[in-house]
Amino acid sequence: MKIIKLLSLSVILLVAPKAISQEFKLGKVSVAELEQKVHPKDSAAPAAILYKKGVSRMEYDQNEGFCIITDVEARIKIYKKEGYEWANQNVWYYNYTNLKERVFFSDAITYNLVNGKIEKTKLKSDGSFDEVLTKFRGVKKITMPNVKEGSVIEYHYSIRCPSDGIIRDWDFQTSIPVNYCEFKVAYPEYYVFKPRQKGYIFPKITTTKNPKSITFTSKERGTGLVSKTEFYNDKLDYTETEVTYVAQDFPALKEESFVNNIDNYTSSIEHELSLTQFPNRPVKEYSTNWNSVVKTIYDYDDFGPELNKTGYFEEDLKKVLAGTNNQPEKILTIFNFVKANVKWNGYTGYSCDNGVKKAYKDKTGNTADINLMLTAMLRSAGLTANPVLVSTRSNGIALFPNRNAFNYVIAAVETPEGFILLDATDKFSTPNVLPFRTLNWLGRLIRKDGSSQEIDLMPHKTSNDIVFMNYDIDAEGKVSGKTRRQCTDYRAMLSRENFEKLKEEEYLEKLENNNRKIEVSEYSRTNEKELLSPTIETYSFKGNDLCEIIGGKIYVNPMLFFAQEKNPFKQDVREYPVDFGYPFQDKFNITIKIPDGFAVETLPTPVAYNMENNLGTFKFNILANDNVLQLMVINQINEAIITTEQYEMLKEYYKGMIAKQTEKIVLKRI
Repeated sequence: MKIIKLLSLSVILLVAPKAISQEFKLGKVSVAELEQKVHPKDSAAPAAILYKKGVSRMEYDQNEGFCIITDVEARIKIYKKEGYEWANQNVWYYNYTNLKERVFFSDAITYNLVNGKIEKTKLKSDGSFDEVLTKFRGVKKITMPNVKEGSVIEYHYSIRCPSDGIIRDWDFQTSIPVNYCEFKVAYPEYYVFKPRQKGYIFPKITTTKNPKSITFTSKERGTGLVSKTEFYNDKLDYTETEVTYVAQDFPALKEESFVNNIDNYTSSIEHELSLTQFPNRPVKEYSTNWNSVVKTIYDYDDFGPELNKTGYFEEDLKKVLAGTNNQPEKILTIFNFVKANVKWNGYTGYSCDNGVKKAYKDKTGNTADINLMLTAMLRSAGLTANPVLVSTRSNGIALFPNRNAFNYVIAAVETPEGFILLDATDKFSTPNVLPFRTLNWLGRLIRKDGSSQEIDLMPHKTSNDIVFMNYDIDAEGKVSGKTRRQCTDYRAMLSRENFEKLKEEEYLEKLENNNRKIEVSEYSRTNEKELLSPTIETYSFKGNDLCEIIGGKIYVNPMLFFAQEKNPFKQDVREYPVDFGYPFQDKFNITIKIPDGFAVETLPTPVAYNMENNLGTFKFNILANDNVLQLMVINQINEAIITTEQYEMLKEYYKGMIAKQTEKIVLKRI
């Protein structure tokens, strides 16, 4: 499968930089660091991480057992105003009932060079605050004071996690250069963690074994006439595994067009708890493969059991399904019923927040509340329906088996023709047209018996954007015409989202301004709310700035404001796959009437470009018949994801397409 090939790209070791151990200490900012005007290896960088060091170590607490303490310190150089955002640092933390992490910032200082001397400005209490993200997560934020171009900032923070199974993921790359980055993890011999790296460049790794011990203090109260409490100390020796990762001179991650999520390609490390084996206890295995992961999730109280609750909707569902006879009709009826009656509250997750019953009553819920409810209704109607775990685009690609790989759930109905994927959180979603946020390679379907199956989330059906346009050019180069635009599937979903964002007056103003100041009239929309039908827009337009008159000749781009003028693929080498999200076809049928007294002097020549393996096709054909020109343009991309190996071909394809789309017709007087 092509997607699997892409997956391997993100974990291939391309470069192994030579790392050199260095000594860094907070508070030892140098004049040379403050005087530096630009980064020596990336002059465009707005800031740089001079060094960042982190240690996640297990410590034993007499009352809580093993917990994980993470200490992080960093020094960042600000070169330009665009780098001021690095003065804001955020650290998220879990805030469950049974998992409350705590974050503490300290030693946060901004350094500036003033008249040749180093000036320090410490972070005050009002520069630090907590913010609630969800019912399960919070974030500690700081805003560094007195930041200027040339400043250096330093800070330290600690995270105390009461769990012994959660080691924080660590990034060695970010959007600015990283001069030196070091991360250590240390844990007792009773734990086995699986390290998993991703990205294109990896740090140097060293592993050591250290002797450690724990002293247990216990007390015993004696008996008899005079009782006495005696304290005993027991010592347990064990071996600690310490793994150190060192990255030096890692380049900034550069944003490129049509990238799914840049974090998917960030050099980083994560540690998944694989098993524990304590003295005199049996081995306990955790998430070692996808089947064990999904079984664990399915057994959660706020997942699997929620699918078995049906009493709250049964009577309503009977009424809704009355008169429906076939499977497609049942699916659509139930899907639309859930969308109409329970609104998404904006929170993601595969676990219910309030439970399906309360969400149904309150008419609002998170993704799990809504889509597990949808799955239960589909099952109740006799359909083979199951939940599908998904990692959204913002969450990253689910590369490795672990419970945190997913953050979303949708529903799937199994039919003889294949799976029908449904997400009732989006008002514009239709069967097999999921919200764009969920189009993230692969999901995992969970059946009642605990088995699971990989599900391809990427669309294979072409989404169309078809434009019919006819226009007249007068002798002064002014243009007037009519346009009809028809969109299907994902193109239609995007259109409906754009319709909803703006009032029609604002939408038309934007349409005019984005299309070279045309004047739009007689505007109308069709099928704005009929989601299974294509959206259709029609309007008349006039434009005084769509042609050029030079030396008595008229120069006009035959596609007018629909021509694509810039190539989004400019890099010589593409580091990440190109992610269009879905296959698409842009098609233009254009009729042009040239003014009386003019004839065609120059006409673009027809072309046809075909990429290998049926990846895409571009066709441009124009015909002249007296004073009427007929143009047909098609750009069709047949794959949602284009690999880096195919990038050069795609780049040349777009280069040729844009060159042709920007060619002009020349009209001369006769």
